[in-house]
Amino acid sequence: MDIKTATALRRLRLVSAPEAVSFLLLLVCSVLKRTTDFNAVPVMGMIHGVLFILYVIFWADAWNRAKWSLKTAALYFVLSVLPTGGFFAERKLKREAESAVIATRARKEGIVNA
Repeated sequence: MDIKTATALRRLRLVSAPEAVSFLLLLVCSVLKRTTDFNAVPVMGMIHGVLFILYVIFWADAWNRAKWSLKTAALYFVLSVLPTGGFFAERKLKREAESAVIATRARKEGIVNA
């Protein structure tokens, strides 16, 4: 894995958890708006919207650089629209990055021809 691919995956991983948190907070704010006089939906909506747009941009870049299959790319996109999916995406991306580092080190040391 080259440095640009690793960077693209890292950016996607770093934005996935905050995007998931903002989605959950937006849901809580929506419930509070309906049940109380508290209305933070416009603010949380904007924050979540910015994070979601960043997620989609970073997702497209990671898909392009990592040469994911359509199934893998679709999985990461679907995880972005589920309330807690960003946490699962972050965990999966972290494992993928760790596996890539291990494979790169093994190739460098001549242990495997991966």
